[in-house]
Amino acid sequence: MTGVPASAANGSSPADSSPAGPAASDRQTGAKSPRGGKLAAAAVNQASVWNVANLLTMLRLLLVPGFVALMLADGGYDPAWRSLAWAAFAIAMITDLFDGHLARTYDLVTDFGKIADPIADKAIMGAALICLSSLGDLPWWVTIVILGRELGITLLRFLVIRYGVIPASRGGKLKTLTQGVAVGMYVLALTGWLATLRFWVMAAAVVLTVATGLDYVRQAIVLRRQGIAERKAALEETEA
Repeated sequence: MTGVPASAANGSSPADSSPAGPAASDRQTGAKSPRGGKLAAAAVNQASVWNVANLLTMLRLLLVPGFVALMLADGGYDPAWRSLAWAAFAIAMITDLFDGHLARTYDLVTDFGKIADPIADKAIMGAALICLSSLGDLPWWVTIVILGRELGITLLRFLVIRYGVIPASRGGKLKTLTQGVAVGMYVLALTGWLATLRFWVMAAAVVLTVATGLDYVRQAIVLRRQGIAERKAALEETEA
């Protein structure tokens, strides 16, 4: 007999052998239980939704009803109200440029942002086009072409997402910029040569809208064919 407790000889302490031992040991070492870790992770993920990129997206969504109210105020033809509506539209377009850049640069991409960002983009542009057409400032066919293209390409992206992602092209970015400038010029109560200029800017936007839409359809077809071919090859290799 050496007088050394058996628990010490086995490399454990009395606290470990008692029912409260592990919990006490965890408190002493600062370790967290699995349940606590999951709760902490959930809290971090929940908090990450409230980042600056998502806040800009939410601001853009909130600007939509405000823009419509300003656009249609006093019959929709008052230059002062139209100027305020243009300011709201311009803020929305500017935040659209910044929120995506911030999310990618500072790793602020969230599931909420992936869903809300394109919705906010379509909402403000759709609201502006529908208001302009309802007021008679823009032909309805222009609104139908632009919105039809945007909704169609969004649906197409979802249909081929199993095969891959269609990246945003330079033409698509130029289209978005041209659309924003053209619609912004129509929101303002312009006259003279500026009214003529906005017609040609909108014409360029429509051409880019159709051209880039057709290019996205081509990319989707190619992506789908490649995905089917790769799956077929993988299946044949597995069977072999």
